[in-house]
Amino acid sequence: MTLGMGLVGPGFIAAHHLDAVRRLGNVEVIGIAGSSLESTKKRARELNAGRAYAGYRELLADPAVHVVHNTTPNHLHREVSLAALRAGKHVISDKPLAATMEESRELYEAARDANLAHVVTFNYRGYPLVQQARAMIAKGKIGKSVFVHGCYLQDWLTDERAYTWRLDPKLGGASSALGDIGSHWCDLAEHVTGARIVEVLADLHTVVAEREVPDTAAKAFAGKAKAPGKKRRITSEDVASVLLRFDNGARGCVTVGQVLPGHKNDLRLEVNGREGSIAWRQEQPNELWLGHHAKANTVLTRDPALMDPTARGYAHLPAGHPEAWADAFRNIIADAYAWIRRDARADAKPIALPTFADGYRNSLLVDAMLRSHAAGGVWQPVTDPLETKRTTRKRG
Repeated sequence: MTLGMGLVGPGFIAAHHLDAVRRLGNVEVIGIAGSSLESTKKRARELNAGRAYAGYRELLADPAVHVVHNTTPNHLHREVSLAALRAGKHVISDKPLAATMEESRELYEAARDANLAHVVTFNYRGYPLVQQARAMIAKGKIGKSVFVHGCYLQDWLTDERAYTWRLDPKLGGASSALGDIGSHWCDLAEHVTGARIVEVLADLHTVVAEREVPDTAAKAFAGKAKAPGKKRRITSEDVASVLLRFDNGARGCVTVGQVLPGHKNDLRLEVNGREGSIAWRQEQPNELWLGHHAKANTVLTRDPALMDPTARGYAHLPAGHPEAWADAFRNIIADAYAWIRRDARADAKPIALPTFADGYRNSLLVDAMLRSHAAGGVWQPVTDPLETKRTTRKRG
């Protein structure tokens, strides 16, 4: 059966969703919906994306659409994803799952009860060597994990004339750097280690506290004012440092920033165990550093023949043929559609595939970090109201 996909929110990331779907070869692009019919028609022609719908509700009403890709700005995630689930459509949503923890919880519960596929695009899981690192840690290759650390550093907001809707709390949420890219790092750290962050201590800071707003402010990534424009005060963080405690006893830390010159998309994760270490860097994705104590360190270059069987399927080219961001994104989308074809059964979900449960989990982490900073930089537990409710019921 050929599945039909529809996309809501044809901005920057939409083209990559469409590219990934087309590479699968067995999914039909039915159409897209945007903010207005005129702009959507123009975008549909640019992307060769089929029909232009007058709005997302018209797209949801089309029986040819089986899967909805939600690539709208953060503040619309809840509205569109919830409507799609209620319409009986499978949903693939960009992160964050929603703008607030409460909205994320609502979506997670709705998805859990719908018996439909529900996916959040934490796409860095899709890299072959990320899955290799996960497999090695799970099989005890580095012993007990004791320290998990890294960073996600960018420079696209360095210029005070740069502005994006992500900096507006009403559109992007209360957090900027942590919610936008720190969320990716936290998901990656938990996925690779198999451990959960249970406590955080966060220090947030806004380096550029005032920005000029250009006429391209509606775009996902920064437009720059060509002439002096209206000034806007920025309240969300553009740099952050967070100490971490994991449920397996490991400690950790992560630094996040979007105003750091020279760092384009510098995501790094290192896990130190009692018997060895593993490190991976997104800008050098085809190399996995393996650290040792009593022998020489080594580098594992992405080679399907040398990889763990559970990770090998995420590498599609022979050794020496680099695979990168678009390939990792395609891997996540491929897993999503494979799950959909298995009727979204819980026991059929690919291990690497992030769901609304992971999206909700991530919102709990960011919420705890915001609480920690607001309290003056003190340790805060990562609490789940749903777990508390279940525990209370059991005791009663």
